[in-house]
Amino acid sequence: MSQTNGFDGLKIIGDRINPGFKSTKALMDANDMEGIQALAVKQVEAGAEYLDITVGRRAKEDPKFLIDVIKAVQEVVAVPLCMDEPEVPLQRVMLEAYDQDKAGGQLPLVNSVVEPRYAMMQLYKEVRPFKVILLTSERVEDGVNKTNRSADEVISTAKRVTRRMQDEYGVPLNDIFIDVQVVAVCSDSYGQHRAAHAAVQAIHTDPEMQGVHMMGGLTNVGQMLPPKAVDGSDLKLCLENVFLTRVVPHGFDYVLATPWRQFSPIPADHYVSQVYDEFLQATGTDALRKARKFYKAGL
Repeated sequence: MSQTNGFDGLKIIGDRINPGFKSTKALMDANDMEGIQALAVKQVEAGAEYLDITVGRRAKEDPKFLIDVIKAVQEVVAVPLCMDEPEVPLQRVMLEAYDQDKAGGQLPLVNSVVEPRYAMMQLYKEVRPFKVILLTSERVEDGVNKTNRSADEVISTAKRVTRRMQDEYGVPLNDIFIDVQVVAVCSDSYGQHRAAHAAVQAIHTDPEMQGVHMMGGLTNVGQMLPPKAVDGSDLKLCLENVFLTRVVPHGFDYVLATPWRQFSPIPADHYVSQVYDEFLQATGTDALRKARKFYKAGL
């Protein structure tokens, strides 16, 4: 397994078996299992330790195709899979199709469970144990579902859901992945990036949370931004690397991402790093104005 990841301790969940990528959609539309297998191998060779699997809308219409994709991928790679379908019946199909022996005995990872919706966990005892991604985007407060935006909301939700995973289902801490909800810089008027940083640091030092993993979807960071920063650098890759530079030392150890992207630490004096720090200190429309500085000079 080669490694394009320059961050010590960071592991990658390969995100390319997803019809959200045009090239992958073309493979799925053509039922090109050999092409999907080649994509699986390419990700593992680039350092992926899990492979995320989703086939989009087709899963509901054609669950056999979902099974075929899982079996085809497991024929050519020996890493565990991340089952990424939002509905319980589809997760059941995926977990039943998963061959743990072909993954070196490793459990699958289920993406995902959120506090207002625990139905996915019925599969933990009915089908097979699994590792689980817990989303911190929502909470239940006085019986009402609410969106989390502050660090305190993210932290308290993460701790509450983690305790429930342990107490009610017996999920070990090491099998729990806390998704701290990485959002797009260009739409972050609520300070959610700042909240994510604070949450990562707090969870990392909390005695009750020792052993959990922390993660997020890395491609979200640079969504809807131009490809180049004002200094000519690859803006999206730089932003992803700046984010990782800040959080990996505090226990952020998994990322859903394309494994062959060149992830490596960014120095503090890099233009994008400096603007990101300004952005973190701002809120509301001021934060969005700071975000424009990534690709426009003089703002």
